[in-house]
Amino acid sequence: QVQLAQSGGGLVQPGGSLRLSCAVSERTFSPYVVAWFRQAPGKVREDVAIFRWTDGYTQYAESVKGRFSMSRDFVNQILYLEMNSLKPEDTAIYSCADGRSFSRLVNRYDYWGQGTQVTVSS
Repeated sequence: QVQLAQSGGGLVQPGGSLRLSCAVSERTFSPYVVAWFRQAPGKVREDVAIFRWTDGYTQYAESVKGRFSMSRDFVNQILYLEMNSLKPEDTAIYSCADGRSFSRLVNRYDYWGQGTQVTVSS
């Protein structure tokens, strides 16, 4: 079964930066799409950024455009989410997910990482 292992996250002051990583394993073939979602307390899970593994095409939520970026380690199948200029409203549990289609919908993703807390506070 496909597994996604996350690392990174933690507590950072407003304006600071953090990097999350998502390592995909137990896959016979390369992923098609890997995405980042987040869920803040009392809110629904929302998409943050989507990465199409085949050609590197990306899509970002409007709320993070210009502040967040993704990169990958193609050989080791690791996707990174670099988060800059963090704001308190970025506070959430961030999860990566492996999906079969390029979609913002949570139900289009079959495998999920364990989630990691990102807290932006002074």
